[in-house]
Amino acid sequence: MKRILFALIGAISLSACAQAPQGAAAAAKTDPAKPAAEASKGAAPKVEAGSADARAVDAIRTLNPNVTIDKVGPAPMPGFREALAQGQVVYVSDDGRYLFLPGSGGALFDTQVKKNLSEDSLAGMRKDLVKTIPASERIVFAPANPKHTVTVFTDVECGYCRKLHSEIAEYNRQGIAIEYLAFPRMGIGSDDYKKMVSVWCAADRRKALTDAKSDHGSVASKDCKNSVTQQYNVGQRAGLTGTPMILTADGVQLGGYVPPTQLREALDKLAAESKKPAGAAKPTAAVAAPVGGL
Repeated sequence: MKRILFALIGAISLSACAQAPQGAAAAAKTDPAKPAAEASKGAAPKVEAGSADARAVDAIRTLNPNVTIDKVGPAPMPGFREALAQGQVVYVSDDGRYLFLPGSGGALFDTQVKKNLSEDSLAGMRKDLVKTIPASERIVFAPANPKHTVTVFTDVECGYCRKLHSEIAEYNRQGIAIEYLAFPRMGIGSDDYKKMVSVWCAADRRKALTDAKSDHGSVASKDCKNSVTQQYNVGQRAGLTGTPMILTADGVQLGGYVPPTQLREALDKLAAESKKPAGAAKPTAAVAAPVGGL
């Protein structure tokens, strides 16, 4: 299971199923109710007070006080320190302000305002990509008068996707409309892909999706002209690294599985932040993570 970058800002640790292909049986056995154990108050290497190394440790701690930092020292590029934190490489500017996390997608954070500086351009790109999927090709579960609408790239075999869908009524009670797009993480042509095609070809897509995500995971096999491949390609271009992936109407990525109440809180906060005067700091998200880590 991969964790995206938002956890570092004390926001989200991605509860998601990895994109890498794996057997359906293994995916079905995933128990999203039992995530990896949270890290206890993490240790850190001894550093000289006031040094660049100390500022790097403090910067990481500011964003996530529980993270374990195994090593800190000079980075390959001048002006930065390199830290190893819970299996990930983190680069922090010598003054401790900017933190860069390489890997999937990469992100540059301003630790003073706790903002993902990469997110604005990425969000706009994701928003434009999602627009290419016609509304008629989305499977929608919505309350009568939604306060927020999110797009969720989903997979029928992923344990966290199933957990999210099992709580769909509560998301709707929270005023959240969910528009599903298909992302068969096992790849085009896989059994997973064929199941999702069957869902999108069903006369009642909502029922078919619910049936496919049930414990038995059954759905009548069907084929037709469909947009599953297009949706999968859009997910890849949007930087999806695991399912589910939740996007706001503005293209901001809120993580993988996020409990209904916490998702509503995050959406409310983002909506409030968007009304602040120009130049005011706008956090990427603010959800208490159910899973610890980077």
